[in-house]
Amino acid sequence: MARMSTSVFLELLAREAAAVEFEGPLVAARAAGIPAGNLAELEHVKVLALRVRALLERRRRREEELSGLYDTASDLAGLRDLDAVLDAIVHRARTLLGADVAYLTLTDRDRGDTYMRVTDGSISARFQQLRLGLGEGLGGLVTQTATPYVTANYKEDGRFRHTNDIDTGVREEGLVAILGVPLRLGSTVIGVLFAANRAERPFAREEVSLMISLAAHAAVAIDTARLLSETQIALDELSAANAVIQAHSASVERAAAAHDRMTSVVLRGGGVEDVATAVTDVLDGTLVALDAAGRRLATAGHLDNGRHLDNGRHQDPDGHLDADGPGLDDVAEAVAASRGEGRSVRRGGVWVAAVVAGAENLGALILRPRRPLVDADQQILERAAQVTALLLLFRRTVAEAEGRVRGELLDDLISRPIGDPDALRTRARLLGVDLDAPHVVVAVGEQGLAAHRQRSFSWAVSFAAARGGLAAMQRGRVVLMVPAPHAGPLAREVARDLGRILGTPITAGGAGPASGPAGVAGAFRDADRAATALVALGRAGDGASTAELGFVGLLLGQDRDVSGFVAATVGAVVDYDARRGTGLVKTLEAYFGTGCSSARAAELLHVHVNTVTQRLDRVGALLGADWQRPERALEVQLALRLHRLRTREDADRSEP
Repeated sequence: MARMSTSVFLELLAREAAAVEFEGPLVAARAAGIPAGNLAELEHVKVLALRVRALLERRRRREEELSGLYDTASDLAGLRDLDAVLDAIVHRARTLLGADVAYLTLTDRDRGDTYMRVTDGSISARFQQLRLGLGEGLGGLVTQTATPYVTANYKEDGRFRHTNDIDTGVREEGLVAILGVPLRLGSTVIGVLFAANRAERPFAREEVSLMISLAAHAAVAIDTARLLSETQIALDELSAANAVIQAHSASVERAAAAHDRMTSVVLRGGGVEDVATAVTDVLDGTLVALDAAGRRLATAGHLDNGRHLDNGRHQDPDGHLDADGPGLDDVAEAVAASRGEGRSVRRGGVWVAAVVAGAENLGALILRPRRPLVDADQQILERAAQVTALLLLFRRTVAEAEGRVRGELLDDLISRPIGDPDALRTRARLLGVDLDAPHVVVAVGEQGLAAHRQRSFSWAVSFAAARGGLAAMQRGRVVLMVPAPHAGPLAREVARDLGRILGTPITAGGAGPASGPAGVAGAFRDADRAATALVALGRAGDGASTAELGFVGLLLGQDRDVSGFVAATVGAVVDYDARRGTGLVKTLEAYFGTGCSSARAAELLHVHVNTVTQRLDRVGALLGADWQRPERALEVQLALRLHRLRTREDADRSEP
């Protein structure tokens, strides 16, 4: 029976039965009435079997611990991600100790405390964000003393300095038993590794030893990661320094190449277009050169989609940047900033360098590079702006010399009697001007020009030459003769652009278009009177033609176009009467003749006042809602009077 019982215990050991199952054979033997001596022997065998079982259990646990430590060492050997290694260490600590929670804190040297770094099994957000001051709680004491500490019931343990934050976090997590061991690098504690239970539990010595081993691995992992990070930072810094050196070397080479190219441009008599091409070849981008008035001088390079750089804007046929396009004010601001700072400025993806000569603004270079610019690249752009200024000054000198010749021709046309028209035509053809083509003459008022005569004349020469025209100074006025279909728009453009260049309001009167030497001379006299009239009318700083000045233009004009004035002012009403046989003209005459009284006009016309009202409404529809404004009403009355006089003259001529 004893042998049979012994074999039963061996079978229990073989299938790794629970400890309670080892009582089964003894219970069965007592129930069978086995003698006391045999029962004592069975009890002894059971005790031996349980010892063997405990030994086997310890060896199994030791194998698991060694396997966990081996896996941790393997992780460290192939360290790629510090977070992943620390997560694995904390998880293994929790698994090997059978703890409810495991976590790891690290020391914050700047703040002098420790903070939660990794948790496994935690459910409290407050606990996961805990910070422990030096000497506070179990972890703070481990950090301070570099010694492992264990407590079976943290809340009741008086060895630790309890704080409200720590106790609240531990309470929310539900922790009772806690084991903490230091993470040490030499004599320095860099953190603490913890295992904790939500019920009372005494941690065995071998469990403390296991935690110390895992903490040592964690410390090695952290130190290795730090060394790898420092090494990587050093490599990155070395790589960045090498890149900077290479970029600087390349920029120096680009600067030297650009300097040689632009020097060659100047020496061979090249133009702004050549400078723009040289810049874009070196800096790899697109460049637009503008003059002081915002007109495009040159474009070089293309965007990826094949479009020329226009900064989101288009140009009109004269080459001006479209004033309605977005960003025009930004470009003007950038040019002003570049002039003030004395170097190029960046606005979004565009670099702007002002082209200046002393205090005079000559224009700007606008560059959109395909790659970021370094300081040397900015210097290339700024050097290009200086070369452009030099070329523009050369061009101005040549233009002024030519302008004197062209100005002498215009001066002869407008200030001297026309003695030999054919000789004037011949001189004009030599300068590329056809006097028999329609030309508009613009006279710039003297106000605002006194301190800027040379600049204003230089601008006028360039403006007129760009359009195939002439410019001259005549009795203190700047005069331009330009091929154009309408005088008013050109006068306003001259007033606006020259005013912008000089920084002062400019008044410009226009006349024409006129053809032939005599016609140009007459147009100048009308333009001159129009400029004077604009100032007298309080419209200084504006531009207009004699035709746009209404009856004032009619009075001032040399060739007084009465028919044109009547047609432009009341022609719609006259034509309406002629087509429909109505009496709108008579109604208007009666209305104005009675002091703008509808009732008295009705009496004079022998019609009902409603009829007068309806006719005046029709007049408003034909002439516009503002026909009764004082200045407009004066023009309408003058036109009606002239129409009446012309009608009588025609009637007189038709009588036999």
